[in-house]
Amino acid sequence: MSEPRNDQRKRDGHGGSGPGPITPDGCAVDLYRRLSVGTEPEVIEAALPAGASLLELGSGAGRVTAPLAERGFAVTAVDESAEMLAVVGERAPGVETVLSPIEDLRLPRRFDAVVLGSFLVHTADHRTRQGLLETCRRHVKDDGRVLIQREGADYHDDVPRERHDPAGYTVRIVSAEPVGDGVDRVRCEYVFPDARWTQTFLSRKLSTEAFEGHLEQAGLVVDRYLTDDGIWVLARPAGGGV
Repeated sequence: MSEPRNDQRKRDGHGGSGPGPITPDGCAVDLYRRLSVGTEPEVIEAALPAGASLLELGSGAGRVTAPLAERGFAVTAVDESAEMLAVVGERAPGVETVLSPIEDLRLPRRFDAVVLGSFLVHTADHRTRQGLLETCRRHVKDDGRVLIQREGADYHDDVPRERHDPAGYTVRIVSAEPVGDGVDRVRCEYVFPDARWTQTFLSRKLSTEAFEGHLEQAGLVVDRYLTDDGIWVLARPAGGGV
Protein backbone atom coordinates (compact mmCIF):
# COMPACT_ATOMS: atom_id res chain seq x y z
CA MET A 1 0.00 0.00 0.00
CA SER A 2 2.92 2.35 0.57
CA GLU A 3 4.24 2.19 -3.00
CA PRO A 4 1.63 4.52 -4.56
CA ARG A 5 2.27 7.05 -1.80
CA ASN A 6 6.01 6.85 -2.42
CA ASP A 7 5.54 7.26 -6.17
CA GLN A 8 3.37 10.30 -5.51
CA ARG A 9 6.14 11.81 -3.39
CA LYS A 10 8.53 11.45 -6.29
CA ARG A 11 6.10 13.21 -8.62
CA ASP A 12 5.39 15.92 -6.09
CA GLY A 13 8.96 17.12 -5.74
CA HIS A 14 10.71 14.76 -3.32
CA GLY A 15 14.02 13.32 -4.43
CA GLY A 16 17.67 12.83 -3.66
CA SER A 17 21.03 12.02 -5.17
CA GLY A 18 24.35 10.61 -3.99
CA PRO A 19 26.01 7.32 -3.12
CA GLY A 20 23.98 4.35 -1.90
CA PRO A 21 20.24 3.69 -1.72
CA ILE A 22 17.81 6.62 -1.76
CA THR A 23 14.36 6.22 -0.20
CA PRO A 24 11.31 7.34 -2.23
CA ASP A 25 11.06 10.58 -0.24
CA GLY A 26 14.66 11.51 -1.10
CA CYS A 27 16.53 10.36 2.03
CA ALA A 28 19.94 8.78 1.43
CA VAL A 29 20.50 5.82 3.73
CA ASP A 30 24.30 6.13 3.74
CA LEU A 31 24.03 9.85 4.49
CA TYR A 32 21.66 9.33 7.40
CA ARG A 33 24.03 6.69 8.72
CA ARG A 34 26.81 9.30 8.85
CA LEU A 35 24.98 12.34 10.28
CA SER A 36 26.07 13.26 13.78
CA VAL A 37 23.78 13.34 16.80
CA GLY A 38 22.48 16.78 17.69
CA THR A 39 20.69 17.98 20.80
CA GLU A 40 17.48 16.02 20.16
CA PRO A 41 18.21 13.20 22.64
CA GLU A 42 18.85 15.70 25.43
CA VAL A 43 15.64 17.63 24.71
CA ILE A 44 13.58 14.44 24.62
CA GLU A 45 15.17 12.97 27.73
CA ALA A 46 14.50 16.12 29.75
CA ALA A 47 10.79 16.03 28.87
CA LEU A 48 10.11 12.40 29.81
CA PRO A 49 10.18 10.25 32.93
CA ALA A 50 13.09 7.83 33.18
CA GLY A 51 12.56 4.49 31.45
CA ALA A 52 9.44 5.60 29.57
CA SER A 53 8.15 3.52 26.68
CA LEU A 54 8.68 5.57 23.55
CA LEU A 55 7.37 5.29 19.99
CA GLU A 56 9.67 7.09 17.54
CA LEU A 57 7.89 7.87 14.27
CA GLY A 58 10.14 8.29 11.24
CA SER A 59 13.29 7.00 12.90
CA GLY A 60 15.42 7.01 9.76
CA ALA A 61 18.76 5.33 10.37
CA GLY A 62 18.55 5.65 14.15
CA ARG A 63 20.59 8.79 14.70
CA VAL A 64 18.32 9.67 17.63
CA THR A 65 17.02 6.16 18.32
CA ALA A 66 20.29 4.72 19.56
CA PRO A 67 21.06 7.52 22.06
CA LEU A 68 17.53 7.29 23.46
CA ALA A 69 17.90 3.54 23.95
CA GLU A 70 21.26 4.11 25.64
CA ARG A 71 19.51 6.48 28.05
CA GLY A 72 17.21 3.67 29.18
CA PHE A 73 14.06 4.37 27.17
CA ALA A 74 12.13 1.40 25.76
CA VAL A 75 12.13 2.56 22.14
CA THR A 76 10.05 1.25 19.25
CA ALA A 77 11.30 2.73 15.97
CA VAL A 78 8.98 3.13 12.98
CA ASP A 79 10.03 3.88 9.41
CA GLU A 80 8.75 3.00 5.95
CA SER A 81 12.27 2.19 4.68
CA ALA A 82 13.58 -1.31 5.33
CA GLU A 83 17.10 -0.06 4.54
CA MET A 84 16.85 2.60 7.25
CA LEU A 85 15.53 0.13 9.81
CA ALA A 86 18.38 -2.27 9.01
CA VAL A 87 20.80 0.45 10.14
CA VAL A 88 18.73 0.99 13.30
CA GLY A 89 19.13 -2.71 14.02
CA GLU A 90 22.91 -2.39 13.69
CA ARG A 91 23.12 0.65 15.94
CA ALA A 92 20.63 -0.41 18.59
CA PRO A 93 20.12 -4.19 18.50
CA GLY A 94 17.66 -4.18 21.39
CA VAL A 95 15.26 -1.71 19.79
CA GLU A 96 12.04 -3.00 18.29
CA THR A 97 11.58 -1.84 14.68
CA VAL A 98 8.35 -1.60 12.70
CA LEU A 99 8.22 -1.21 8.91
CA SER A 100 5.22 0.97 8.08
CA PRO A 101 4.16 4.36 6.74
CA ILE A 102 3.42 6.47 9.80
CA GLU A 103 -0.12 7.28 8.70
CA ASP A 104 -1.01 3.59 8.39
CA LEU A 105 0.44 2.47 11.72
CA ARG A 106 -1.91 0.47 13.93
CA LEU A 107 -0.05 -1.12 16.84
CA PRO A 108 -2.07 -3.00 19.50
CA ARG A 109 -0.64 -0.99 22.37
CA ARG A 110 -0.01 2.56 23.50
CA PHE A 111 3.11 4.26 24.80
CA ASP A 112 4.15 6.69 27.52
CA ALA A 113 5.50 8.99 24.80
CA VAL A 114 5.41 9.42 21.03
CA VAL A 115 8.06 11.39 19.15
CA LEU A 116 7.44 12.95 15.72
CA GLY A 117 10.74 14.55 14.74
CA SER A 118 12.53 15.58 11.55
CA PHE A 119 10.01 18.39 10.88
CA LEU A 120 7.58 15.80 9.47
CA VAL A 121 4.64 17.87 10.71
CA HIS A 122 5.48 20.35 7.92
CA THR A 123 4.50 17.94 5.15
CA ALA A 124 2.87 19.76 2.24
CA ASP A 125 -0.25 17.59 2.21
CA HIS A 126 -2.85 18.40 4.84
CA ARG A 127 -4.30 14.87 4.88
CA THR A 128 -0.87 13.40 5.48
CA ARG A 129 -0.24 15.82 8.34
CA GLN A 130 -3.54 14.90 9.89
CA GLY A 131 -2.67 11.23 9.54
CA LEU A 132 0.68 11.76 11.27
CA LEU A 133 -0.89 13.56 14.21
CA GLU A 134 -3.73 11.06 14.51
CA THR A 135 -1.13 8.29 14.68
CA CYS A 136 0.51 10.15 17.55
CA ARG A 137 -2.79 10.41 19.42
CA ARG A 138 -3.79 6.83 18.67
CA HIS A 139 -0.59 5.41 20.16
CA VAL A 140 -0.04 7.62 23.20
CA LYS A 141 -1.55 6.83 26.58
CA ASP A 142 -4.24 9.20 27.82
CA ASP A 143 -1.79 10.56 30.38
CA GLY A 144 1.17 10.38 27.97
CA ARG A 145 3.23 12.91 26.08
CA VAL A 146 3.77 13.70 22.41
CA LEU A 147 6.97 15.47 21.37
CA ILE A 148 6.95 17.22 18.01
CA GLN A 149 9.78 18.96 16.17
CA ARG A 150 8.84 22.09 14.20
CA GLU A 151 10.78 24.19 11.74
CA GLY A 152 12.33 27.42 12.98
CA ALA A 153 10.57 30.67 12.16
CA ASP A 154 13.15 31.69 9.53
CA TYR A 155 13.86 28.28 7.97
CA HIS A 156 12.36 29.21 4.60
CA ASP A 157 13.57 32.80 4.56
CA ASP A 158 17.18 32.62 5.70
CA VAL A 159 18.48 30.96 2.53
CA PRO A 160 20.95 30.14 1.26
CA ARG A 161 22.73 29.24 4.49
CA GLU A 162 25.15 26.59 5.65
CA ARG A 163 26.33 24.90 8.81
CA HIS A 164 29.72 23.29 9.36
CA ASP A 165 29.37 20.28 11.61
CA PRO A 166 32.22 19.50 14.02
CA ALA A 167 32.21 15.96 12.59
CA GLY A 168 33.72 17.39 9.41
CA TYR A 169 30.87 17.90 6.95
CA THR A 170 28.81 20.85 5.71
CA VAL A 171 25.04 21.13 5.48
CA ARG A 172 23.72 23.72 3.00
CA ILE A 173 20.13 24.84 2.60
CA VAL A 174 20.48 25.94 -0.99
CA SER A 175 17.00 27.24 -1.75
CA ALA A 176 13.36 27.35 -0.67
CA GLU A 177 11.34 27.96 -3.83
CA PRO A 178 7.61 28.71 -3.49
CA VAL A 179 5.45 26.29 -5.47
CA GLY A 180 2.05 27.63 -4.40
CA ASP A 181 -0.50 27.27 -1.60
CA GLY A 182 2.07 28.15 1.07
CA VAL A 183 4.40 25.30 0.13
CA ASP A 184 8.11 25.58 -0.69
CA ARG A 185 10.39 23.18 -2.51
CA VAL A 186 13.50 23.02 -0.30
CA ARG A 187 16.85 21.85 -1.66
CA CYS A 188 19.65 20.73 0.68
CA GLU A 189 23.23 19.63 0.13
CA TYR A 190 25.38 17.52 2.45
CA VAL A 191 29.06 17.74 1.61
CA PHE A 192 31.59 15.34 3.15
CA PRO A 193 35.29 15.16 2.24
CA ASP A 194 34.64 11.95 0.30
CA ALA A 195 30.99 12.20 -0.78
CA ARG A 196 28.12 14.57 -1.54
CA TRP A 197 24.37 14.10 -1.26
CA THR A 198 21.40 16.28 -2.19
CA GLN A 199 17.83 16.13 -0.99
CA THR A 200 14.76 17.97 -2.26
CA PHE A 201 11.45 17.98 -0.43
CA LEU A 202 8.24 19.95 -0.09
CA SER A 203 7.57 21.82 3.15
CA ARG A 204 4.64 23.91 4.29
CA LYS A 205 5.14 26.86 6.61
CA LEU A 206 2.99 26.59 9.73
CA SER A 207 2.26 29.52 12.00
CA THR A 208 1.93 28.74 15.68
CA GLU A 209 -1.83 29.23 15.37
CA ALA A 210 -2.08 26.84 12.41
CA PHE A 211 0.14 24.26 14.10
CA GLU A 212 -1.90 24.28 17.28
CA GLY A 213 -5.09 24.07 15.22
CA HIS A 214 -3.86 20.90 13.51
CA LEU A 215 -3.03 19.42 16.90
CA GLU A 216 -6.52 20.19 18.14
CA GLN A 217 -8.10 18.43 15.17
CA ALA A 218 -6.13 15.30 16.12
CA GLY A 219 -7.16 15.45 19.77
CA LEU A 220 -3.92 16.96 21.08
CA VAL A 221 -3.14 20.20 22.90
CA VAL A 222 0.13 22.01 23.51
CA ASP A 223 1.39 21.61 27.05
CA ARG A 224 4.45 23.80 26.54
CA TYR A 225 7.20 24.73 24.12
CA LEU A 226 10.36 23.00 25.25
CA THR A 227 12.91 25.23 23.54
CA ASP A 228 13.11 29.02 23.34
CA ASP A 229 12.98 28.90 19.53
CA GLY A 230 9.73 26.92 19.60
CA ILE A 231 11.19 24.05 17.59
CA TRP A 232 10.41 21.34 20.15
CA VAL A 233 6.88 21.09 21.52
CA LEU A 234 5.36 18.94 24.25
CA ALA A 235 1.72 18.09 23.57
CA ARG A 236 -0.75 16.00 25.52
CA PRO A 237 -4.04 14.26 24.68
CA ALA A 238 -6.91 16.69 25.02
CA GLY A 239 -8.55 16.07 28.37
CA GLY A 240 -5.80 13.65 29.37
CA GLY A 241 -4.23 13.43 32.79
CA VAL A 242 -0.86 14.77 33.86
